[in-house]
Amino acid sequence: MQNGQDTGKLVLRLALGILILLHGIAKLKGGVGGIAGMLGNAGLPAFLAYGVYIGEVLAPLLLIVGLYTRLAALVVVVNMLFAIGLVHMGQLAKLNQTGGWDLELQGMFLFSALAIMLLGAGRYSMGGAGGKLN
Repeated sequence: MQNGQDTGKLVLRLALGILILLHGIAKLKGGVGGIAGMLGNAGLPAFLAYGVYIGEVLAPLLLIVGLYTRLAALVVVVNMLFAIGLVHMGQLAKLNQTGGWDLELQGMFLFSALAIMLLGAGRYSMGGAGGKLN
């Protein structure tokens, strides 16, 4: 049974890590100027926009390999809370045309990261089963 749980943790880590990383690659190509503007409009320092590279590049890479997994998942949780707070607050209580929540993708990212933070990386990770780095 443990192998099934470890495999499930691996699948969850890979899915979240890869999907968030794709957003990070787009930020690497296009920059974070838009995010800096949103932060400024919210009264926050624009330099915080560079944190998106941690939340959407570094943390997903750590999730994928299973190293510092709980910390990486926490970073993704914080990143998603910022994204929801800065960009998607108007959609928080809305449904889309097919009846789903407007924030399905953001919600799946947020709650998947929360689950990984609680579960850890599992055996199939660089941190290994029970390792302090997973």
